[in-house]
Amino acid sequence: MSGFHKLTIKDIKRETKKAISISFELPNNLKDDFKFKAGQYITLKTEINGKEVRRDYSLCSSPKSGELKVAVKEVKDGTFSSYANNTLKAGDVLDVATPKGRFTFTPNDSKTKNIAAFAAGSGITPVLSIIKCALEEEVHSKVILVYGNKTTKDTMFLNELLALQHQYKERFTIQFVFSQEDENDSIFGRIEKSTVNYIIKNEYKHIEVDAFFLCGPEAMIHTVKDVLTEHNIDADTIHYELFKASKPTEIKEEEEEEEVSVTNGQTKITVIVDDEETTFEMSQKQTLLEAALDKHLDAPYSCQGGICSSCLARIKEGEATMRQNNILTDSEIAEGLTLTCQAHPTTDKIVIDFDDV
Repeated sequence: MSGFHKLTIKDIKRETKKAISISFELPNNLKDDFKFKAGQYITLKTEINGKEVRRDYSLCSSPKSGELKVAVKEVKDGTFSSYANNTLKAGDVLDVATPKGRFTFTPNDSKTKNIAAFAAGSGITPVLSIIKCALEEEVHSKVILVYGNKTTKDTMFLNELLALQHQYKERFTIQFVFSQEDENDSIFGRIEKSTVNYIIKNEYKHIEVDAFFLCGPEAMIHTVKDVLTEHNIDADTIHYELFKASKPTEIKEEEEEEEVSVTNGQTKITVIVDDEETTFEMSQKQTLLEAALDKHLDAPYSCQGGICSSCLARIKEGEATMRQNNILTDSEIAEGLTLTCQAHPTTDKIVIDFDDV
């Protein structure tokens, strides 16, 4: 189910003082397995200090490039990001899962489009893949990028973006936003309401945007979405992916007690994964994913924070409630989809299917 393959690191490039890009060698027999859509991510798995660690990283290469490449920004106390930035080297081998993700762009050269992207920090990685794909495969479409960082030195893929802007100067424009540096032709500050208003109502008011792609911290995503909504932008044209979400609200003790009085706090769960069914009893204080992993089932997962959608499953019977949801739409939830890392069962019996997603 997890689809992991051992891949050798072909090259590691220092992108900023705190970020690297990693490209992998891809054997011919795995090229079909690793075909991807612009915007998708791969899960990297390894052991660090004797403990298995999984992390998701968006592909920053274009689908046509034939390159499997991600970027890793080192964060404070980040187990894998620190390991990758300071220890990994070309020739090392990592377990890599096949591409996944719902934040995608599918090119259509028969239709000319205007695309606007808002990215902050390492949120540029899937957006970069989308930009490359649009420029390469939709030869008449135009792309606007609004990209926020602290300084130019902190800006991932700065030179690559400037090269793309030069190569596609009639079709690709960039508005840099720096919060700690005042640069010519850039906006000083953060991507906030005034920034979005300036882009869509002043600088590019003559352009009708067909699709928006947003990637970065949760606060930035909500700010941009809210402003676009205020300007009556169709919600179906706004696509986003969080790179860091706020912490989920803790379940209140009194709510747990109420569930216990109804169902005695236990659920009989059936997990379907890789066409195999496993049934057992679980505590409603556990998430569906935690229960499955405790039984050593090969359920897919990565971030366990409700951001990546790796743990997506369909509820075939019974009900569950999610502590946090930053991905699924109301209609998808109504169809039975759930993020198992966030979902607690609320019925005596539940059946979840990881294969039917």
